[in-house]
Amino acid sequence: MSYDTQLPHAPAPAVMRNGLGTAALILGIIGTLSGVIPLFFWLAGILGLIALVLGLVGKGRVKRGEANNKGVALTGAILGLAALVLSVVGAVITFTAVKGAVDELEKLDKSLQDTAPKNPGGKAAQGKALAAGDTVEYEDGLKVTVSAPKAFTPDEFAVGHTEGNKAYQVTVTIENAGKKAWDSAGTMPKARAGKDGVEAEQILGDKLGVLFEGSVLPGKKATKTFGFDVPAAAGNLNVEVEPGLDHDATQWDLKLG
Repeated sequence: MSYDTQLPHAPAPAVMRNGLGTAALILGIIGTLSGVIPLFFWLAGILGLIALVLGLVGKGRVKRGEANNKGVALTGAILGLAALVLSVVGAVITFTAVKGAVDELEKLDKSLQDTAPKNPGGKAAQGKALAAGDTVEYEDGLKVTVSAPKAFTPDEFAVGHTEGNKAYQVTVTIENAGKKAWDSAGTMPKARAGKDGVEAEQILGDKLGVLFEGSVLPGKKATKTFGFDVPAAAGNLNVEVEPGLDHDATQWDLKLG
């Protein structure tokens, strides 16, 4: 008599699910290295958060016997946390640096505007020419005023007047209300006439100025009268005065009678 014997089969070994722990370690390493560079704080934060989550999930699998890489998962979680900390530090450093750069640019912009002209009436600020008798005031206290034009007859020795044209003279007054002496050397008004902006030649003659000379002390004024040759049909005279290289030019639109 024979007996059939059947031995029980040994259970198949469980497959360890170590992928999450390994991924956490890799992402944690990359995130930590990214966090060392402040500019990459955003990358460190993203990778650090993912590594922390994967590491904790992987550690949970180890507790349930589904994985056996406890050390790898734990290390990945720790590195993920470190990457998050570094991302916060990097963000603070980056934003502080950006704010500092913006502040420096604002200071530079303010310093460049220190000598910009200002006009209480706001006409110069709007890009419009001033009217006769208006005064433009600069930040350093310099004030420039141009009078209304007056027709005159050049004498026989005058230079720059064309027969058939009209001659007008304007008075330019520059007051130094600042604290330092102002060097007026080279300051010479320019003029254009009519709607076409034809250059108005300066008339040189007795009692007519060519340009300002010398310096003006604080609290003092300098006044000169200039003559211009204007086409007979012109209805306006546009006079431009630039009081030195440190000041912007300003224009006056003068109506001709």
